[in-house]
Amino acid sequence: MTSSPEESPESVVRHATDNGVVWITLNRPAALNAITPDQRERLISLLDGASADPAIGAVVLTATGKGFCAGADLRGGPRPAAGTGTGAGSGSGPESGPGSGSGSRSGGDERVAGDVARLIRRGAQRLITAVLDCEKPVIAAVNGTAAGLGAHLAFACDLVLAAESARFIEVFVRRGLVPDGGGAYLLPRLIGPQRAKELLFFGDALSAAEAERIGLVNRVVPDGDLTKTAREWAERLAGGPTRAIALTKQLVNGSLEADRTAAFAAEAAAQEINMTTADAREGVRAFAERRAPEYRGR
Repeated sequence: MTSSPEESPESVVRHATDNGVVWITLNRPAALNAITPDQRERLISLLDGASADPAIGAVVLTATGKGFCAGADLRGGPRPAAGTGTGAGSGSGPESGPGSGSGSRSGGDERVAGDVARLIRRGAQRLITAVLDCEKPVIAAVNGTAAGLGAHLAFACDLVLAAESARFIEVFVRRGLVPDGGGAYLLPRLIGPQRAKELLFFGDALSAAEAERIGLVNRVVPDGDLTKTAREWAERLAGGPTRAIALTKQLVNGSLEADRTAAFAAEAAAQEINMTTADAREGVRAFAERRAPEYRGR
């Protein structure tokens, strides 16, 4: 995949590190930050890098302009070959339906059975998995409309902050499509199956305040306070016991599929692993010495 010089993956996905926090900013405001295949790969790479870097304690995912993310955008990048994966059909326009740009053996628009499923697996699902599996807590700072895959990108994050002007839209049904990017997996676990079906069946826009009320958003803040609040939360996390938080994230995410026996076994194993870390030893010492702990992410 290639990008034009004015829209390189680095320019349309900004990346900065400050006080142990990685800030990942979608930067295609004219397209309401709809995600191209190149952007998707850049996001996955940055999340993987944050997991592996002991100096990083938290990740903030946000965007420029009026939109957080309008979904997947096949028009914003080159037409992909079959099997490259796009996460298509997430609400960035009629051209972005499932199989758009999927290619064929004859070079035309004819689809081969399995192409669409492959596109979704290698595209939207890989992106959502990268957020869920990131070993650092990920905060979504939702600055505007999050639609389709963009909404699922926010819901996959560990904590969600939303500006008062933000909206969330399960746009798939408006296009006659099935949700992708893990929407039918994430929503029932966050708000229960009946509320999830209401959002997915009707596709109505959900205000930030309503999203907070039903449990999709942790906190709604004035638009001008979004970055400040995200920074406060992220730096607090970055100053915490990084490995303990990572293991806690794994336990919570895993508990949604595990029975009690498996969940308790995972908890015991996580405790065993965590007690080998320097931060755990420091936390115990600090408690005994009646002082604030100094965690180093190791």
